Amino acid sequence: MSDIEQAKSLMRIVRRDFNAVLGMADSPLFADEIFGFHAQQAVEKALKAWLCTQNQLYPLTHELPRLLALLGKIGADVEAFMDLDELTTYAVEARYAEGEPGEPCLNRSDVIRKVGALLAHVDSVVAAATTTPKA
Repeated sequence: MSDIEQAKSLMRIVRRDFNAVLGMADSPLFADEIFGFHAQQAVEKALKAWLCTQNQLYPLTHELPRLLALLGKIGADVEAFMDLDELTTYAVEARYAEGEPGEPCLNRSDVIRKVGALLAHVDSVVAAATTTPKA
């Protein structure tokens, strides 16, 4: 599979996680840990898709700071998305911990806005890479 096809495939998978996030937005039925996990997964896969568009191999990691750093090293402008690294804890650790009463809750609408902005950006990067002729 080409890098662009891999990026497109990842973005289709991203939509499943983001749709789950959207479905949990206003529902107290879903714990922050579950909401955060799907938000983290959407970000992780979107960053990996972005790396694919740059012909970069991505590591098998859940660490969003590491993926953001890799993109930054190749000159991608990731500044607007740096605070998404806070979702890293929801990849593994938060799913296996009981929350403490009174712990701060995720601002779900803020998370949705930030993740949505990343997805829109990566969609545009994928679209641009799809239409750019190869040398």
